[in-house]
Amino acid sequence: MEILDVLTSMAKTGRLGPVFSGADWNDVTAALGEPWDIGTMRRNGKWPRLFAYGDLELSVCRCRKVSLICVQTWRDIVELPPSVVGGTGTFPAGLKHADVVSALDKSGCSLEPYPPLTFGDQCSLTAIPSGANFTFEIPEGEEPVLNVMGLPGDGHDCSARTTGQDS
Repeated sequence: MEILDVLTSMAKTGRLGPVFSGADWNDVTAALGEPWDIGTMRRNGKWPRLFAYGDLELSVCRCRKVSLICVQTWRDIVELPPSVVGGTGTFPAGLKHADVVSALDKSGCSLEPYPPLTFGDQCSLTAIPSGANFTFEIPEGEEPVLNVMGLPGDGHDCSARTTGQDS
């Protein structure tokens, strides 16, 4: 499987194996193993937390549900869990705008511009089926390069303290 196949599938389905917005964190770790714990996303409290499986980053809320999903593609190599993408899970990065758009178009995944993240030296597109967002950096005088692909959250709010779980 190639990285564009992985990203196209995510854009069409809103998931990568057991990972999707709203997925139970216990199910994700049972399937993928223990992630890197990047840390809390707030100064006070332990949740929400950011976890990573290589370049697959997941925000997990207090109720232990996956709330945001990003694939960082700005590095030289993109690393994803081999158990869900096959092979070594390692892919070359530097995905050009035209290649991403072509792959999504060939798969029948329609796109539209995403104005809130299109400004200055970046542009952004949203995949209609899942709401996946593709944000590209535009290096001066060069074709846009994919910086990050993200799947939207499911909109749930667990701001009420969950019984028996840390805040």
